[in-house]
Amino acid sequence: MANVKALISDASGWLKSLIDLGLSLILAFLVIDILFPGLDLVIGNINTIVASFADRGVAGIIALLLFVLIYRK
Repeated sequence: MANVKALISDASGWLKSLIDLGLSLILAFLVIDILFPGLDLVIGNINTIVASFADRGVAGIIALLLFVLIYRK
């Protein structure tokens, strides 16, 4: 049982590191997108994602809030 807990702990550590890396890359590309407006690397995709949540109305807002709550834990 201890091996399973250690395995889950290692896997969750790797996933957290991978998600943190992804968020850092998104922020870096966002800064590049702001400095060089013609590239449209991230801002267009963020607009699309936010619009898809907004199109679904209250259900989209609830889904977005659940996603944020799950990520914060």
